[in-house]
Amino acid sequence: MASVEVKNICVVGAGNMGHQIALSAALAGYKVICTDISEEILTMAEKFADTYLPERVAKGKLAEDEARAARARISFTGDLTEAAQDADMVIEAAIEKLNLKHKIFADLDRICPPHTILATNSSYIVSSKIAGVTKRPAQVCNMHFFNPALAMKLVEVVKGAHVSDETVETVMDVCKKMGKIPVMLQKEIYGFLVNRIVSAIKTEALYIHDMGVASPEDIDAAVVHALGHPMGPFRLLDLTGIDLTYYVGMERYQETGDPKYKPSPIVVEKFVNKEWGRKTGKGFYNYCK
Repeated sequence: MASVEVKNICVVGAGNMGHQIALSAALAGYKVICTDISEEILTMAEKFADTYLPERVAKGKLAEDEARAARARISFTGDLTEAAQDADMVIEAAIEKLNLKHKIFADLDRICPPHTILATNSSYIVSSKIAGVTKRPAQVCNMHFFNPALAMKLVEVVKGAHVSDETVETVMDVCKKMGKIPVMLQKEIYGFLVNRIVSAIKTEALYIHDMGVASPEDIDAAVVHALGHPMGPFRLLDLTGIDLTYYVGMERYQETGDPKYKPSPIVVEKFVNKEWGRKTGKGFYNYCK
């Protein structure tokens, strides 16, 4: 397969990650259609674009004509077929549930042209678990952005055994054109690079908290002021979403049966109470003040 020239990008999932990935692509010159099954989420995503771009102009970070051009390149729709039928690349940014991703990728495989690359922004689910529902496994790979996607430079690109060199080459090139710094993993591994390292820290922080050793505030302060991290593990949990941590832990526990992957008691409590962090206004910290 020859390398694909990417002009049109579809982003599936218009939540915090999805709409920021979409806007990053539009700012890089790509024509982008962002889609979601929720009209409410789509409305919020479009409102974000209409607010973010003028704010960047007001701060002198973006020229007015560049902002206007980027806004003209991005559109929002609830119709997956409309969003994906002309896409050269699709970036899926839905919730971390494998059965949902299977449905999305099977639909995309049916809708998209044969040359289209199908990438997943999944934080943990390797693309080999998804590629089998398509007729194009060599064009299915992980393309993992970090939150907030507009600001964070790193993107993890994973070359599973099923992924072609041409696919990886194209995905890496798109990342660079978006102003990102892509790193390539030569093989699949659960959690990729960054999340394996961060998860070890978060797991230990949650254990210390559950043992009653220290509060989230004090653990965060220790990590920031002693280790030099920009934010502590509990602030990070609130930023990425406690619901995501719960879903990922349960998915891994159900897959392996290993109790070490079961979500921490405090994560389960926060999940049940819908205290999912910044997205709900409360997590380990209160954002409604």
